[in-house]
This record gives sequence, structure tokens and C-alpha cells, in this order.
Amino acid sequence: MSSNVNMASTSRGSTSSSNGLLTVTIAGSSSSHSDDPTTNDSDNDEDELLVDPNDPFDITHTKNAPPESLKRWRQAAFVLNASRRFRYTLDLKKEEEKEQKKSMIRSHAQVIRAALLFRLAGERELVTSSAAVASPSPVGEYAVGLEQLVSMTKNQNISALQQYGGVKGLSNLLKSIPDKGINGDDADLSKRKNAFGTNTYPRKKGRSFWRFLWESWQDLTLIILIIAAVVSLVLGIKTEGLEEGWYDGGSIAFAVFLVIIVTAVSDYRQSLQFQNLNAEKQNIKLEVIRGGRTIQISIFDIVVGDLVPLKIGDQVPADGVVITGHSLAIDESSMTGESKIIHKDQKTPFLMSGCKVADGIGAMLVTGVGINTEWGLLMASISEDTGEETPLQVRLNGVATFIGIVGLTVAVCVLAVLLGRYFSGHSKDLDGKVQFVAGETSISKAVDGVIKIFTIAVTIVVVAVPEGLPLAVTLTLAYSMRKMMADKALVRRLSACETMGSATTICSDKTGTLTLNQMTVVEAFVGRKKLNPPDDLTKLHPEVSSLINEGIAQNTTGNIFVPKDGGEAEVSGSPTEKAILSWAVKPDSAVHIHWKGAAEIVLGKCTQYLDSDGHLKSIEEEKVFFKNAIEDMAAQSLRCVAIAYRSYDLDKIPSNEEELDQWCLPEHELVLLAIVGIKDPCRPGVKDAVKVCTEAGVKVRMVTGDNLQTAKAIALECGILMSTEDAVEPNIIEGKTFRELSEKEREQVAKKITVMGRSSPTDKLLIVQALRTGGEVVAVTGDGTNDAPALHEADIGLSMGIQGTEVAKESSDIIILDDNFASVVKVVRWGRSVYANIQKFIQFQLTVNVAALVINVVAAISSGDVPLNAVQLLWVNLIMDTLGALALATEPPTDNLMHRSPVGRREPLITNVMWRNLIVQALYQVIVLLVLNFGGESILRNNQDSIAHTIQVKNTLIFNAFVFCQIFNEFNARKPEEMNVFRGVTKNRLFMGIVGMTFVLQIIIIEFLGKFTTTVKLDWKLWLASLCIGLVSWPLAIVGKLIPVPKTPLSRYFRRLRKSKSRAPPPCNS
Repeated sequence: MSSNVNMASTSRGSTSSSNGLLTVTIAGSSSSHSDDPTTNDSDNDEDELLVDPNDPFDITHTKNAPPESLKRWRQAAFVLNASRRFRYTLDLKKEEEKEQKKSMIRSHAQVIRAALLFRLAGERELVTSSAAVASPSPVGEYAVGLEQLVSMTKNQNISALQQYGGVKGLSNLLKSIPDKGINGDDADLSKRKNAFGTNTYPRKKGRSFWRFLWESWQDLTLIILIIAAVVSLVLGIKTEGLEEGWYDGGSIAFAVFLVIIVTAVSDYRQSLQFQNLNAEKQNIKLEVIRGGRTIQISIFDIVVGDLVPLKIGDQVPADGVVITGHSLAIDESSMTGESKIIHKDQKTPFLMSGCKVADGIGAMLVTGVGINTEWGLLMASISEDTGEETPLQVRLNGVATFIGIVGLTVAVCVLAVLLGRYFSGHSKDLDGKVQFVAGETSISKAVDGVIKIFTIAVTIVVVAVPEGLPLAVTLTLAYSMRKMMADKALVRRLSACETMGSATTICSDKTGTLTLNQMTVVEAFVGRKKLNPPDDLTKLHPEVSSLINEGIAQNTTGNIFVPKDGGEAEVSGSPTEKAILSWAVKPDSAVHIHWKGAAEIVLGKCTQYLDSDGHLKSIEEEKVFFKNAIEDMAAQSLRCVAIAYRSYDLDKIPSNEEELDQWCLPEHELVLLAIVGIKDPCRPGVKDAVKVCTEAGVKVRMVTGDNLQTAKAIALECGILMSTEDAVEPNIIEGKTFRELSEKEREQVAKKITVMGRSSPTDKLLIVQALRTGGEVVAVTGDGTNDAPALHEADIGLSMGIQGTEVAKESSDIIILDDNFASVVKVVRWGRSVYANIQKFIQFQLTVNVAALVINVVAAISSGDVPLNAVQLLWVNLIMDTLGALALATEPPTDNLMHRSPVGRREPLITNVMWRNLIVQALYQVIVLLVLNFGGESILRNNQDSIAHTIQVKNTLIFNAFVFCQIFNEFNARKPEEMNVFRGVTKNRLFMGIVGMTFVLQIIIIEFLGKFTTTVKLDWKLWLASLCIGLVSWPLAIVGKLIPVPKTPLSRYFRRLRKSKSRAPPPCNS
């Protein structure tokens, strides 16, 4: 028995309560990790108290965030290169234009069609006509032409369809058989593609590498540096000649171009990853019938003439006409813009590509594909914008803005001090001569001196403003998304990958997610008789056996029953998932209405039962027996399904199709045939996965349509319930009970619920809303069309790749490709990894920022010169921004991540542990390098070297030691909280490669590129000294980790202090 026989309800009606396109209110409260509700409330209250309403970067949830808040943080961000910084955020202007374009296309589809077809006229001659219906004109091997099919479908011309002989006649013209489809061999498919086109549409090409190169140099500071380099180059050549004069300007220009090229290459690689992931998202798999066989193909492989089965939740893959349909209802809002459900039958048979099946089942004949459909035109006319910001991205823009403002202030101070010292005659060159003497120094020399000072100040801004910080999120997300594909998770929304790291609870389905979805009947009762073995029907009365076989065989969605006497075929199968029924016409003019569904519900509708000998008996006296049998099966984790029927007079059944559609099926006075227990075993590894979640502070809740006893048994087996003592209300609750509570009561009870049985999709939505209102970060799994609202409402919606409908997938944020709960846990690991990697990168980058700024500021103010010049700072910026992000943002997740509590929505990005590590390393670097700066000459001087050479050696040693400090500190940044920072380092080849490459390039810069970087060669002693200075950062990191830090974040102390000051009463005037 297949899984689709298990119905959770027995009433006929639509299962499509929503198309998933509803507007939801996002709860803004913070997450909490404690299981104690009182702790949760107090934490939430405190967090809400500390919320700064004036902070534009305080966006805890970007899913369905209002455009005003998105616009606000963009305007507040301090940005040097907007085209690069906001590349992967949602383009609000384009989004507005896209909506306008969609509206225009919907209302002016013909105009757009004409324009696009004119553009494609070189490839194919296509003429559309809305004139009177012409007779089918043969095209190639087919008796109807492309333009006639397009015209018929576009105009929904029923008279044209009738002229072609109806659906059956059209099938013949297209050489397709209504119940078997097309032949489907390679030659046949090739002919159809040539005659009618492919199911693809012209897509706008992704950005080329040259576009990324162009965007990379749009950075304001880099443009200033290039201008400064050009001026310096001209002045240098003029004063010193071509041979020596080009070095200063040329080296800056070269360093800037190197930064631009490396940045562009890194960005281009990211974009390619996103393109591949987007292609995977669009590649929908669906079933078609070819040669009588049902096969699964890509949506792009659909051809005209294909026979496509449709069921609730599917996307209509191409334009076509309905062949057969049972209460088939289509949601055409994606094309018409109106959320109106349209019922399809032989009178209104036309289907538009891109629409969703809202209800019922059916089959369609494909008549138009690709650019020849309205959907194809729509998709070809709008660009698929993948931009979307994530909460972490927004917060990092806030961090980058703060650091940038500090850096800009420092740069202005340095500029003012250096210019002041220069023009007051306090600046000296390497030989000790005053650089500027009023009335003596030439204008060109003065301008050159000012340009060098200005270049240093601008370069400090380049280093200080961490443009790469928000982009590091995109880098780590792109890397994580690619790796998650291997872990059977396809990310549809970037922010979901990140939010999953903050998830505090997962509301999971049972069937197919926690269990294998491989069902077998292991127990069966017919009347009072228990069958042993359960599939042995030979001991039953022939009439009983016949009725059971008939009920099972006919009561299956999508089947058609053809009587043996050759009479007209009767349609079988219900349009809904709640109940499956069938009419089996009998010679005695009686009809059997078959019901199959949840055992206790069907049992409640029965008044009689058929015993194993074929005798009808009253059920009243035996109801206790049957209820006990159901409970016993449920206690063994079995899904209980009852099979029942009732006889009905043929003449009482509506004769025409419309009345039949509206007919309310009799669902009382049923006769019970059998009760079966179906075993669906737990997936291997689920118990371990649930245990990992529990240890990680993520509560797993089971929300299932099965009865409470079955749900309880599976929950115990999976480890969701720890013991039978826990299996009491409200830990386990029925959906109906939860539904009847008030909103406030639901919020309180939801926190305690572990298992919800007999839940409807509405109950799932209600528990998600209640949990989110209570401050939880909720992930929810779903596979049905009815799950769409809950998937849409949850912080992270997880749809199933195998069992999930297209509507569920489109409403979700992540698709679990193997339907396995263990894969959900892997997504949690990756989500936490994203956050952890960003924190590693922040710690590394801020250490470099603080050290570089302090060294240059102190040196500039005290001596009027800076030890790190423009070219050197650009190299440090490259190590820090692009290469550092590549090395640290691509660290794979570790098991240690799942031993922590979830990251709260308002947790500070820079934790106390990070502040400790950062201060220890930056302080060490500043002290050592300032000692070298002020005492280096006396340490390094010997009688043979000039003062100028000694100063150059000192500055080279400072630069070399500073870079080595960053290389060694990159290892420390890998494990901010662990003593052993080398664990697993060899597994990350990219990290090792980048560190190795940085090391080699540094040697090349010092030994061979001295003219460019204003450095000199170092002897082996000074190389060893540089290495030792860098190496000290490792033991120092271990010592630093022994320093205890308070658990309460520093930012919370400052906020609390600010809040208390703002609330303090004004002083009384006496």
C-alpha cells in the first residue's frame, strides 16, 4: 500500500486554504535559549528594553522586511564603493521597476509578444493572428502549425479547439495519444523542438568579468589614489627623470591595480557560484507520460504534445489544454495579478504556464512552450534579481560604517598633522634635511610633498574602511550554499542559511522526514477477526474480499475505472487530499462510495460493520473493541487506516458534471470493512540527529496529522520524547485542543509542546505564530500545499524535495533534497558556521585595523613621518580584506558549533571573547612596532651604514614584522575560543594556500620589489627577527585565552547605562 492512501480526514473539500502569497507580520522579539519560560520572558524584556529604535542597522529579520527599513540602513551606511557594497543586496529601485513591468506585461501582453517576437524573427518566423479561426495548416510532420497553437492558447479560443476536433482531435494533430502521450524517442523530441520550440526563454547573461573589474575601481579612495599616482608620476619624471622618477607614482598605481584585479577575480568567482545555484533552483523536476510510462524530466525538456499529470501544488509547466480533470482549480495570480481560483473543465480547458494547481487532479496536453507562452515572455522581459540582504549583512554594514567613520577621522587628523609639520619646517627627509623651506622649495617639490602626505591619508582610509566586511558574508554564504548542496540542502533564500544558525526550535513533520516513508501493512482487522499474516485474504468471505479489493484499488487518486462490459469509462478519484473516493458501477445499478482515512474518524462515521463471513452487523456494541484495536496499533507506532463504504442508488447521483462537482458526498451510515495498521519505520540516524539538536539548544517538536498515540510512539522512538512520563498534556497535545485556546494561552502552551497530533495545516501555522511571538526563532518543515502559510510565516521554511509540492517549495527558504531530518541538522551546522566564520574574519580584520591606525597616528604625530607607506598599506589591505576573507570565510563547520546555544538575534557581533583576543594581539603589535619605530635606529645602526639606509632598514623591518604578525594571527582567528588553533587546518586547503601565497609574496616584495615598496633587502638575522615577532602571537593567544571575560556582552552594559541616563529624572531646581 502506497503512502497516498493515508488520509488525515474524511471530509470532501478543498485542501488549498491559501496559495502561500499572504502578508505576515514579523515578530520582532529576540530569541532565547533557555527552556525556562520565566527566564525567556525576562531575557526578552531586557533585550527589548535595549533595542535602539534609532539604529537603522537593527533589523533582526529581513524576510518580508518593509522597504522603508531597507532603504533606511542603505542611506545610513558609510560606503566608498556603493556598486560593490550593495551588489548582493536587494535593488529596491529595480524591484519597483520589476513590479511595474510585470503589471505592464500582464496588461499589454500582446505588445510585448510582438516586440520580442520581432527581436527573435531572425531565428524563427512566427506570426500570431487574432483573426477568424483558420483551418489547421500542416507544418512539417504535424497537421497544425505553431502560430495556430499560440493564437488558440493566447486568446483561449474554444471555437478553434472545437474546430480541431476538441482535445482528442488536437492530440491526433500533434501525434500524441490522450492516455499514453508522445513516443518520446530522441528523433521525435528533436522534431517537436524544431517545429514548436523548446521550453526555455532568453535569459539575460550574468555580469562579465570586465563588469566586475569596472565596479571594483569605482571605490572613491582608489580613484583618488590613482589620480594621486598619476600626478606623482608626472612630477617624479619631471624632477628626477624617467629612469628614477616613475617609481613613486608607478608603485602606487601598480598596487591599486593589483587590489582592483584581485577584488574583481574574487567577486567574479562568487557570482559564478550564485549563477549555478540559481540555475539549480529553476530546474524543476516533474512527471510526464511518454509511451504510456510515467517518467521524471526537467521542466526545460517539456515539448509540445507532452501529456503532463497535474496534482495539487504543482506548477503548470507550459501552456496547454485539460485532457482530464477532477475538480481541477488553478491559481492564476502569478499571471493575472488577481488571487482568484479558476476552475478548469472541458468548457474552460486552457491552462497558462507558470500558474499553480490550487486543488484537484488532472492531466494536460502541452500546446505551447518557452517564448511562445505568456510566462516565457514575462520571464524573458524581467531580470532574475537574486539580490537580498541578510540580517548579518545589515549589521556588518553598521560595523563597517562605525569603523569607517573612525578611520576617516584618524586619516583627517594624520593629514592635518603631517601638513602642519611639513609647512612649518618640522618634516625631514632620510638624510635629515628639512623638506620644506618657505621661499626656497620649488612649487613642484612642494606639490609632490603634499601629494605624498595626501596619499598616506587616503591610504589610511582605504585600510580603515572595511569594504570587504559585508561582502565577506556573501562569500561565506556562497561557499556554504555550494557545500550544502552536497549535504542535500538547496538554499532558496540567502538569509535562511544564516538565520538557521539562530534557530531555537524545529517543528518537523513525521512522515518522510523523521520516518522513511516506506509503508507496509503489518496488522489488519476485518470485522472482529485479526488477519495473520495481515495480507492473507483467502480466509475471508468472497464478497468481503471483493469489497476490500475494490475499495483499495479504486480509492486511489487519479485512477479511471473501465467496466468489463465495455461501457463508458467512469472517472474515479477525489480532487482532495483529505478523502479519496470512487464510484464503482455495479450491474445491479448500485454504486459503492468508498471511504478511506484516519481510523478513529472513519470509525465515528460507521453504523455497521461487515464481518469476515460477509454478514452486516451493528457496530454500536463493538465500537469499544475497534477503538482498543486502534489504540493498540497506535501504541506500536502504526498508522491506522480504516476502509469503509456505503451503497447508493445510481439514480440519486447527479448526472451532469457540474452538479457532480458540487454534490456533497454522503459520509454517514458507513459500513466498516477493515482496519489496517501501517508501519513506517524511523529513519536511521534520526535519534542521533535529534540528540545533536537537543545538545545544541534547539528543541525539536513533532507536528503530525497522525493520531496522538502513533505520534507519541514515534516521538519516543526518535528521542523527541525522553520518556513516557513526559507524554502528558501539554507536552503532547491534539491540534484541535490547541486551536481552541485563546491567543495568549496558545503562546504560553506552545513553549511546552513537544508533540502535536491530529494537526491540520492551520494548527501548524498557529504554533509557528505562537512560538515566534514568544521570541523563538522557528524552523518548520512542510511538504503539502497547505503547509505554504506556515513555511512562509516561519523564520526558516524547509520544504521537502521529494514529497514536497511546487507551492510548498516556492514558499520555503531551503529545500531538503532527500526529505531527511538529519539533513535539517546539517543545515543548522552550516548556519552556525556562517556566523562563526564572519566573527573570525571580524576579529582578524579589526586587529589589523587597530594596529595599523595606532602605529601610523602615533608615528605621524610624534615624528612627522609614517613607518607604513601607501603601497605597503595597500598590500596589508589586500591581505586583510580579500585574501583574509577567502581564508577565514571558507572554514568548514566543526562539531564544536553544535555544543553551543543558538546565536540570539540581538547577540553582539563582537563578543567579549573576541574583544579580549583582539586587544591582546593589537596591543602586542602596537607595542613591538612602536618600539622598533622609535628605538629601531639605535638597535640597527652600525658604523658602515648611513642614517638614511638605517631608517629604510628600520621601516622595512616594521613592515615585514607587521605582515608576519597578520599571517600568524590568521591562525589564531580560526579558533577564537579554543587553545589548539591548528586543529583541522590541513583540511582547509584554501586557507593553507592563501597563507603560503602571502608568505611567498612577502619575501618577493622585500627581496625584489624594493623600488616599488620603498623597502630594502633584509639579512637573515632580520628575517629571523620578523619571524620571531610574528611567532610570539601564538603563545600570546594561549595566554590571552586564560584571561576570564564576563558573560554579559560589553555592548549591553553600555546600552543599559545609556538607557538609565536617558530615564534619569532631571535635577530639581531649588
